[in-house]
Amino acid sequence: MGIGAGVWLFVLGVLGAANLIIAKKPDAKELIGKISPYQGWIGFVSMWWGLWGIISSVLYIGTWLKHYPVWWITYLAAAVIQILLGSLLGVGTFKSFVKQEDAVKKVDQLVEKMSPYQGTLGLIAMGLGLWTIVASFLFMG
Repeated sequence: MGIGAGVWLFVLGVLGAANLIIAKKPDAKELIGKISPYQGWIGFVSMWWGLWGIISSVLYIGTWLKHYPVWWITYLAAAVIQILLGSLLGVGTFKSFVKQEDAVKKVDQLVEKMSPYQGTLGLIAMGLGLWTIVASFLFMG
């Protein structure tokens, strides 16, 4: 995780908070519109990348928590946000791979419960993305 991950997380956040951003800055609609066609895949990849991030943070908990506790917390928080926001944004892409109707219904129910938090998760992802970029210079530089 480093600068690239921070940028990815920031872009994920922009897509998640697009409605909030456009409401405050209508000029941003054009720029967000350029990346929104890729929203499904960005979300889908983020969801899986976040899952790997949680697995990695658990595997390396002893080393990272001992030497880089702030970095470990950042890494884990980024992974959780990627799973949550990635699930919301990548649900359409994810459902294209799932053929069982029961699974699709469960995914739809989960998205319905999480949807009210999408904007907030997007703002958190943007902040965490910026912090990840800064932290990569502080802790890994």
